Amino acid sequence: MNTAKCKPLAVTLLRMAIGWHFLYEGYTKWLAGDWTAAGYLAHATGPFAGFYHWLAGSEALMAIVNPANVYGLIAIGLALFLGVATRLASVFGVLLLTLYYFAYPPFGGTVMGATDGNLFIVNKVFIEALTLLALVLIKEEGYGLQEFLLSFFKRTTSDPLESIAPATVSSRRESLKNLVTLPALGVMGWGAFHQRKPEDVDAMSGATIKIGAADLSELKGELDQGKLGDHRISRLVLGGNLIGGWAHSRDLRYVPSLFRAYNTEAKIFETLMLAEQAGVNAINIGFPSNALMQKYKQVTGGKIKVICQVAPDKKTDDYLVNINKAIDFGVDIIQVQGNWCDWLVRDKKYDKIALMLDTIREQGYVAGLGAHTVDSLIECREQGIIPDYYMKTMHHDNYWSAHPRENRKPFEVDGARSSDHNQFHDNCFCPFQEKTIAFVEQAEVPVMGFKVLAAGAIAPEDGFKWAFKHGADFICVGMFDFQIVNDVNITLDVLQRLKDRKREWYA
Repeated sequence: MNTAKCKPLAVTLLRMAIGWHFLYEGYTKWLAGDWTAAGYLAHATGPFAGFYHWLAGSEALMAIVNPANVYGLIAIGLALFLGVATRLASVFGVLLLTLYYFAYPPFGGTVMGATDGNLFIVNKVFIEALTLLALVLIKEEGYGLQEFLLSFFKRTTSDPLESIAPATVSSRRESLKNLVTLPALGVMGWGAFHQRKPEDVDAMSGATIKIGAADLSELKGELDQGKLGDHRISRLVLGGNLIGGWAHSRDLRYVPSLFRAYNTEAKIFETLMLAEQAGVNAINIGFPSNALMQKYKQVTGGKIKVICQVAPDKKTDDYLVNINKAIDFGVDIIQVQGNWCDWLVRDKKYDKIALMLDTIREQGYVAGLGAHTVDSLIECREQGIIPDYYMKTMHHDNYWSAHPRENRKPFEVDGARSSDHNQFHDNCFCPFQEKTIAFVEQAEVPVMGFKVLAAGAIAPEDGFKWAFKHGADFICVGMFDFQIVNDVNITLDVLQRLKDRKREWYA
């Protein structure tokens, strides 16, 4: 093997690959039209997070940063791919990648996760920057347009008689290799253009984040907030089921796996970032989602308040262990999980509920109590067990899949699912709405309504209004990223037009 001939070819291929990566990143952002790095910078973490946050907080600076990022990527990409001023382009490429690297340094986790090549300290940005640095330092630049132009002008200014020499002919043939990048760019550019459409730009593209279909500029205002203890919570709270992969999908068995396939870690982080930017400052999660929420805060610097549902440990019959684990995860508010409240009341284990609530309070946390069946909360109240707030399913039953009222039974929501449409089949989560309304109107602590859309059976405009009208101080709603801005706007409209609420606001 002739290493002398292989070396320029290897350098050329390496240079073109990195150049195409830069070029394609810039192209997708340019194609988006309204792309901005503001969300990416606003949630930067690491030792230089303050610098990135400062950039994101200034409209004037962002007016410079956004086009500089887009056109910088395109210019560096073209220069590297075509082989024009490759050392200068490599230097600027290293600088740009360094900025990307320290915005989200992989010191224990990154937004994209280990599966995307982000390990501890060394990730794909780090490796690409080192490769460009090597291209700056080595003498070989490979084949490229710059070498062709230099050889062309050298021939045109030399002695015309030299042009017939065999060595010169060979040199000309060699110089034609420097044109190889042009057809390659044409083929790859044509393929990218036809494969990519403006609406198909990735939500996360390499070192930058594009918040997808929802446009924050469409927000109608700022969400009102209430208080749970010392915490100020937005009236609209993000539900954790969609993120956790739990779906009440009746007989559509593929839906839970579809949720999990859509909500990758990157998509979940993007959704949380969008929620925070839209004014939704709290999320209510199941206990298994704690590790992911902890990572989200560590990696992005997100400030969303985490309301964690806790349950006893089934294996050890320990009613307090998960409370302590939740605290270790850094949650903000703790509540007894709704189905466990129902089961404990059903089995007359009121003392266990009281123990859990007292332990949460002794640790200095706001203690919530959830339930699907209103009878659970009524019996707890009769036993003198009053939490700092209730979380109760709150929705009407005017939708097709609700089973007849006369067939509904207490505690059935957490029981067996029937194949008979006239019995409970994972379809109705507030089975006794009149009793729920009466209980909530008498409650003297804040109430957070959940399942207000009956797991997708009720339109948001209808479900939000019903819950707030009948006394909810907060509503907890599962939302995909593309639903958040619309749901915030619906909440604003409902609260502004709400005239017939009887219960005073307790938060």
